This record gives sequence, structure tokens and C-alpha cells, in this order.
Amino acid sequence: MKKKRVLALLLASVMTLGLAACGSSDDSKKESKKDDNKLTIWAWDEAFNIKAANVAADMYKEDHSDAEIEVVTMAQDDIVAKLNTSLSSQSYDGLPDIVLIEDYRIQGYLNAYEDEFADLSDIAKPEDFAAYKTGVNQKDGKMYGIPFDSGVAAVFYRTDYIEQAGYTKEDMQNLTWDKYIEIGKAVKEKTGKAMLTLDPSDIGQIRMMMQSAGTWYTDEDGKVNIAGNQGLKDAINTYKKLVDAGITETVSDWDQFVGAFNSGDVATVPTGCWISPSVLGAEDQSGKWAIVPFPKMAENADSVNASSIGGGGWYVLKNVGNEDLAKDFLKETFASNVDLMNQLATDINLVSTLKAASSAENYSKGVEFYGGQEIFKDFAAWTNEVPTVNYGENTYEIEDLMTEVVQAILGGADIDKTLEEYQTQIESVVAN
Repeated sequence: MKKKRVLALLLASVMTLGLAACGSSDDSKKESKKDDNKLTIWAWDEAFNIKAANVAADMYKEDHSDAEIEVVTMAQDDIVAKLNTSLSSQSYDGLPDIVLIEDYRIQGYLNAYEDEFADLSDIAKPEDFAAYKTGVNQKDGKMYGIPFDSGVAAVFYRTDYIEQAGYTKEDMQNLTWDKYIEIGKAVKEKTGKAMLTLDPSDIGQIRMMMQSAGTWYTDEDGKVNIAGNQGLKDAINTYKKLVDAGITETVSDWDQFVGAFNSGDVATVPTGCWISPSVLGAEDQSGKWAIVPFPKMAENADSVNASSIGGGGWYVLKNVGNEDLAKDFLKETFASNVDLMNQLATDINLVSTLKAASSAENYSKGVEFYGGQEIFKDFAAWTNEVPTVNYGENTYEIEDLMTEVVQAILGGADIDKTLEEYQTQIESVVAN
């Protein structure tokens, strides 16, 4: 869930086709014929993930001149469809050696196809990465993925609008949502600007609020957790406070979302750190922006000033043909290479979840656009504070129904009764 386009991808669960794997046998496998020195990598997003993989490939080939690495751009929904079809039939022709998989989806793959993924425990350690990232890629004590980008949440804000409303940079630190709303009302009154945008079809704000309290749509065992979920209830109530306060601007797609802050129509952008390149796009606003940690829900004792949205990891398909080479590539690049992370901070504004990256030179450089703030160092520190939750297997299916829940509650429906009703409905949908 890089960026909003990531959050709006296919709603289909990997489990739908995963069940077909149960009837396959080793005899039905179609072995892939591989060049021993060639790796194929699948990912999406030319400007971010693909760029990162190509930079990593160039670095790897400096010491492995005989290696041939092909990086293939593919839409995430196409990757999901092709993996489901091929893994369920155990047909490996055409599959990559390494594939990028979104954090919200990986548990479904590991539960359905654990034997298809290489154990990477011998090339990386969970403690080398932010805890919330390795919490999603482990199963039965084994680490199956190399965490990549941080989706750590933050509040990007216009310092001039905040000052015009009578508040200071200090007032923006350690925010609660109640304080945020208070400031938002003042901003609206003094400047006429909305505090933030909301898209009724995308409840990523609720997702971030919920994770800040260490909860998710599913519990620690991956079971649907809607009714009686206090973190979810508090998040929905907070979302409703934002709407009722009259400080939001409604948008319906990515372009409107970006356009709202690039044009100066909103004072803040509370979302993942990956939005920074889009904020930087408004060059005339240089020096007018700053970034602070994500607000917490004061009424929830478990809520902290840290959360996440989006992000993925690199996985090796062990039955494709070049498991050893693929693991060596990841070991020397995304699993450990601080120089790579330093370069990617410049090339794609990557906030790495590799803890050692925080010592990289570029992480200590101030960014003029943000008033000289050392944003990468801040993002790295906040990343390590993000609560770990079990994303389960059906985040997108559940969230599709949760948009209905939110709209019903905004319309006046009783929150407890509505969550109880949808608990049953969501359990039914997930079961099927």
C-alpha cells in the first residue's frame, strides 16, 4: 500500500485460489528450466519499486559480473492473479525468482503456499528490521521475506497556515486527534482552508488510527475482529469527529488528493511517508512544510504517536529454479546493504525499514523544502515505534465492507450495533 493507488487495488483474497493448491501433488509440478546466472524480479511502480530493484541489481553486478538480472514491471493486481494461478497449479514456467508482495497480502500467501516460498532465516534476522515489518512475514518461526519500504505515517503540514491560525511548531508535536481537530477549526476560521482531505471510498485514515492502538480488522490469530474491537471503534469515532468538525475536503481519487495539497487547499496531509515526493512537487511551497509524528487517540490508552500504511517486502519463490542465487542477491542488497539504502533515499525518497539505514549519510541531511528538517532520520525513528499487528489474509475484502460500516455510522447508525451486524457478515464473506 504504496500510495493510494496501492490501497485501491484488487479486493480478491489470495485464499480464493489458494484452496486449489490442496489438491495438487508433486507429480503435477512443471519444473521451470532456468539459466543458472539469471534472476527475474517482479514488482510494480516504475518510479519507486522498479527503480529500487534496478539500482540494487547494478550494485550486485559490480561484484557478480556474470549475473543477469531482469526486472519486470507488472501491475500489482496482475502479480496477484499470476501468482495465484501458477502456485495453485504448481506450474512455475514464467514465474520470477524474486517478487515484491504487499504486507497486507503476504499472510494469505504464506498460509496457502508456505512450501512455495524460500526460508530466508539464514540471510536475515528479524531484529535487523522494524518489528512491525517482520511481524507479517514470519510463519512457524521462519522468516520468509526481506522487508523493504516503510509506510510509517506522519502529518505533513503547512507551517504558514498553522501560524496564521495562532499555533506554533511546538503545538504540532505529540498531537492527539482532539488537539488536531482544535487546530483544524482555527485553521478553517482564520484561513478558510480545510485541515485535510477524506475519500469516502478509502478509509486508510481509520486503518492508520486503528494500528496506532495496536489493533486491526483481525486479531492476533488472524480471526475477524470487528464487534467489540475498541481500537476500531475509537478510530471510527475519531473519523466521525473529523467529519462533524467541518474541517475536511472530500476527494474521490488520487489526482484530487494530491491536487488538494499541491494547490494549497488543505493545511495537512496525514498519511504514509511515501507521499513526500508528491508534496515536493509543489516547488513554490519550499520552506513552508514540516513533518510531525502521527496523532494518537487520547481516549485509547494503547494508542501511540506512530502508525503505518502500505509497504511491502521481497520474497523468493523457491521452486522456480534459482533459489540460491536469489537469496544471495537479497542477502547482499535489501537485507543488509546500507549503501543501497543511502542511495535509494536520494533516488526515490525511500524510508528503509532496515534499522542500520538510520546511520546512512543521507539520513542525516536536512531537506530544504521542509525547512532543513532531517526527515529521513525522523521517519526511521518513528518507524521503530509502529505497533505490530496481524494483517490477516483479507484486509481488502474486509475493508470493502467496512466502508459501508463507516458511512452508516456517519449517517447516524449506532456504532456498537452496526459493528456487531457486520462482524457476522464479514465472517461469512471471508469464509467463502
